[in-house]
Order: sequence, then C-alpha cells, then structure tokens
Amino acid sequence: MVKRDLYLNRISSLIDKDIIKVIVGVRRCGKSYMFNLIIDELLERGINKENILLINFESAKYRNVSNPRELDLLVRDLTKEINGKIYMFFDEIQNVDEWEKSINSFRVDYDCDIYLTGSNSKLLSGELATHLTGRYMEIKMYPFSFKEYLDYKKTSSNMKAFNDYLTYGGFPFLLSLESEIDKTEYLNDIFNSIFLKDIIERYSIRDAGLLTRIVDFILDNTGKIVSSKSISDYLRKKEKIKVSPKTIYNYLEYLTNACLLYKVQREDLEGKKILSINEKYYCVDQGFNQVRIGRNQLNNSRIMENIVYFELLRRGYEITIGCIGDYEIDFVCKKMGEKIYVQVTRELSNEDTIEREFRPLLLVKDNYPKYVISTDEFDMSRDGIKHMNILDFLIDEEI
Repeated sequence: MVKRDLYLNRISSLIDKDIIKVIVGVRRCGKSYMFNLIIDELLERGINKENILLINFESAKYRNVSNPRELDLLVRDLTKEINGKIYMFFDEIQNVDEWEKSINSFRVDYDCDIYLTGSNSKLLSGELATHLTGRYMEIKMYPFSFKEYLDYKKTSSNMKAFNDYLTYGGFPFLLSLESEIDKTEYLNDIFNSIFLKDIIERYSIRDAGLLTRIVDFILDNTGKIVSSKSISDYLRKKEKIKVSPKTIYNYLEYLTNACLLYKVQREDLEGKKILSINEKYYCVDQGFNQVRIGRNQLNNSRIMENIVYFELLRRGYEITIGCIGDYEIDFVCKKMGEKIYVQVTRELSNEDTIEREFRPLLLVKDNYPKYVISTDEFDMSRDGIKHMNILDFLIDEEI
C-alpha cells in the first residue's frame, strides 16, 4: 500500500480546521483512496465511525441526487441520528448541479468538517468560488509519481521500472496488472470514461470524432508548440476537415477542464511577459500517449519531458516555457519567490546535443539554478549548469 504522503500530510494538517478540503484530479488517480486514508486517520484519532458520512456520487445508490435540494434532504436524513461533529466526505461532487450552495449551507448549519473530490479543474471557479471564497483549500492530485511507483513495485531495477513507467504511466490500479493487454485495456477504459462522462456528456458535444482527432493530435505533439489555428490548419490540409480555431479552442478547454491535458504558456524572459499565443500541452499520464499513439519508447525524449513537467507540478512549482531570443527553455519554474530553469533531453550523446541543451540556459544571466536532465549516468555539468540523471531527479527530489 502506498500512503501518498505528499497529499496525506497536507490534508492531515487541515483536519478539524474550519475550511473545506477539496481534492481535484483526473478520474482514477486515487482521490477515493485518499478519502479512505483520511478516514483511517480519523478513526486512529478516536473519531467514531458513526460520525463519518461518505457519499460517492458515482454510485447508483445516489444517482437520483442531482441538485442542491435533493442533496440537502439526503444529508439531513443520513445525519439526523448522529451526535457530535460530523465528518462529511463527498466523492465526485461535480455530479450534483449547484452543489456549492449545499456545501456552503452545511458548513453553516452543522458542526462538521467537509471533504470533497472532483474531476474538473474548474470545480472552484466562477460562481462557486464566490460562494466559498476564503473557505476552501484545493489540493491537486495526480497519478503516481515515479517514486510512488517504486514504493508500490518494490523492484530491484530502477531503470526497468522507469521504462515501464515511461510506457504505461502511473495510474494506481494499473500497477497491479501484469500483461500488456490488461494494461492497455485498463488505460483505454479510463480514457473512454473521461471522454464520455467529463467531456462529451458534460458539454453536450455532438462531434465526438472531431474531439478524438484533436486530442490525438495533441498527444502526438507532446512537447511541441501548438495553437488552435495550427490545429485547424492541420485538420483542413491533412484530414479535409473544416473547423474554426474558436471551436478547437473550446475543445482544448474542455480537455483541460477534465484534468486530461495541462496547458503551459510561453514566457518572454527578456521582456518578462507571458505570451498570449502558442503554447504546449502535456497529458496527465503518459500511459494515454502509449494507448492512443503507441510510440512512447520511440518518442521517449518528449515523454520524459511530460514526466518531468508533472513531477515539477507535484513539487509545487508554477511553470512556463522560457523564450529567449530564438531559443527555448523547456521549463521556467517558480515557487515562493524562487526560480529554477530546466531542460530535458533523452541523452547528451554528442557536442551538438550538449550545445543545443546548454546554450539557452547560458543566455539567462540571472543567478537562479539551471538544470539539464537526461538519462546519461555520467555527470556533464558545466558553466554553472547542473546536469542530473532523470532517475536521480525523480527519486531524490533534490530540486
């Protein structure tokens, strides 16, 4: 069992605090399991099981609860015999329309401690944020990191484990599967569930085929700069499909809302401003790249970039792509007033590759740390730029 201390430690410190705890992440990344870990901790602290209310809105048992009135009645009915503080857990809360109205009233009307999960990155936006301003803490959750993957697998070969992780990703249940067929079917099942429930049904999309082409284009271009217009041009020229950049922009937003894709904007490091056009997208788990496109091992430099991006997110960095002159830096990472620069490549196999990866970092004249990450085992640090093996980066958490 992996306790997922990265998330549990943060949530544990908030238990019994007058703030709503909201765990947001893609389907099947472990949010429901995290609820079980929190409940175990409550029981260890002496909380009676009867004072813990757990409602999973993916269950058929609660399928008829679709609006705040029905949710109010359900909670009132389930808690009427409970004495003392109530610990309320609501799993996949976005399945209830206007749920924020009920949650805010529970906070006022009950002696309670509230925990939520959701599979939509915009769960806490717009009107909802207005209702709960200053009263919630959002915890973003992802599939297993490589370190968590190793904790689960207990393997003696980190490199073999990394190759498996690079290919099939880190969804928790997938690690219990052995055959390639089972892993592929499981990943396809998750993908189709996200596609149907969190995108097609939620946004009433009629042309699922177009949406499929867009997401496959993005996955096939991981780590490359794209735009709504460039995708529109590609579909028109290569697939004879006419679709406006506006429609593509909307579809990309739906995919990011579902926590399937993450958008990274470019930053002009000389002008110190965020650029409004052209960005990169990374998929929440590289296993989806494998089952949709099927070339993770061949494209492992870009898949490594995908892995490093999410590891940096787990470590709390805000990330942009750095632009300096005609050069690009993969990741500019900021946290608590500090900054690091990161380049990712498969290997530093010759002087041309070394020049390509190190030169953009050398053009940055500030004194913040600069890193190049690759699979090479020999330390190739130079000119104040630190070179790191990717396994050391993922396991040791040095940066």
